Amino acid sequence: MFYREAGDFKTSYSDDGQTFPIAFDRWRYYAVLAVAFLVIPFVINDYWEKSIIMPFLVWSTVAIGLNILTGYCGQLSLGTGGFMAVGAYASYKLMTAFPELNIFFVVLLSGAITAAVGALFGLPSLRIKGFYLAVATLAAQFFLVWLFNKVPWFYNSSASGQITAPERSVFGILVTGPNAAPWASYLFTLVLVTALAWVARNLTRGKVGRSWMAIRDMDIAAEIIGVNPLATKLSAFAVSSFFIGVGGALFFSVYLGAAEVGEAFGIDKSFLVLFMIIIGGLGSIFGSFAGAAFMVLLPVLLKNVLVGGLGWPTDLAAHIQMVIVGGLIVLFLILEPHGLAQLWRVAKEKLRLWPFPH
Repeated sequence: MFYREAGDFKTSYSDDGQTFPIAFDRWRYYAVLAVAFLVIPFVINDYWEKSIIMPFLVWSTVAIGLNILTGYCGQLSLGTGGFMAVGAYASYKLMTAFPELNIFFVVLLSGAITAAVGALFGLPSLRIKGFYLAVATLAAQFFLVWLFNKVPWFYNSSASGQITAPERSVFGILVTGPNAAPWASYLFTLVLVTALAWVARNLTRGKVGRSWMAIRDMDIAAEIIGVNPLATKLSAFAVSSFFIGVGGALFFSVYLGAAEVGEAFGIDKSFLVLFMIIIGGLGSIFGSFAGAAFMVLLPVLLKNVLVGGLGWPTDLAAHIQMVIVGGLIVLFLILEPHGLAQLWRVAKEKLRLWPFPH
């Protein structure tokens, strides 16, 4: 009875078109944000930061980026790991070349650089689609990893080939480096992820998002009604790569602190993010968060149960995890192609009609 529009009157066009028209939804998100900003910083510790919360925030950002390209615009990409590497190496070069540059601007500029690279590699999408586009982006993945491995300028000619994030602070509080407090790194990342999620939500609900979805559903019909396929596809690649680049910069500078391109940004990362949006739900911002949470929490749960509880070997638990994830992907593709986001939508619709039959 409490999840209804009854009594929730709209008095303006902006109220009528708001993201969450039902008051209960708005207050639920306000409560989540209040807990995230006002409670978690006081209780977070190193384990929760490194194992659960920071991976969830970073992968959510990357998943939103891939969902914009694949879920909203229908352009399949397997180069996510490579674009994350662009963001990571861009942030490293900016931090080392401009020590006085604020870390906020470092992350955002890294996203902008990745957007330019993504738009460049998105040019083939104007002539090819589907499997062939996936192969083209897969080639971008391997090329970018090879480039960062073979050109010493990108890693400042380090003997090991590894890049290490310098210490950076916000308002005098360290947010990167080994001495950064867990709550400081968490809050810095949370602010960026919240802002980017809000931007993505509004983009996908506006004119740009409708153009993406028109190209996704039927590109020929979209072009006939006036949608420019060149601008629409390239904008999807650029915006998607911006989010992925920001995620890569956060992944390297705030979460890992040090990285080697082959290990940190290999092809497995591209498939991991693709699994996130398949399980979470294509074409859904909430699905990006749900898929990231699922893929982050599942290994932690299996490790605690199988290794910590049952005493199984770590390698066996890792293989069991791969089997479960693969089975779930097949299950979702068959039974619910729209993922966890669709299950959440169906549950809410049933709640709106409860207790009446439906």
